[in-house]
Amino acid sequence: MEQLKQTLAQMPFLKDLAAEHLATLAEHARKVRFEAGQVIGREGDPADRFYLLLSGRVEVEAFIADEGNVGFQTVGPGEPLGWSWLFPPYRWHFTARALEATEAFEWNTAFLTQQSQTDPRFGYQIAARLTRVLLERLRATTRTMMDFYAPKA
Repeated sequence: MEQLKQTLAQMPFLKDLAAEHLATLAEHARKVRFEAGQVIGREGDPADRFYLLLSGRVEVEAFIADEGNVGFQTVGPGEPLGWSWLFPPYRWHFTARALEATEAFEWNTAFLTQQSQTDPRFGYQIAARLTRVLLERLRATTRTMMDFYAPKA
């Protein structure tokens, strides 16, 4: 478990997280693998998992009427995936699809929610980090939509 804790500590998303919080995450992490093309989370489905990517790439897609799912951001190694579990109705806001074979650490979000309520410092640190991700995704979505709907010359 000590090696897993060190691996987590080196991930940018968890940089400077308190040692006890890293230990909690390490204790409850599960390593998972997704094949190229596999949907990890589908818009509208329950958001019951959170991921930190170890390898591979995942495309985050937004549904656009008359176009279907349109990719607007790629998530890669060291980056988090899945913030929708923080907000009701606790459903994926976007679709996430592996672009290539991808490995990640996975956490059950019921555990993360319970841990956040038990230890508000843990909850604040995770929520603050995920809020930065949310803002980045919002900016990426806005750029994609502006490009998509911009008048064609």
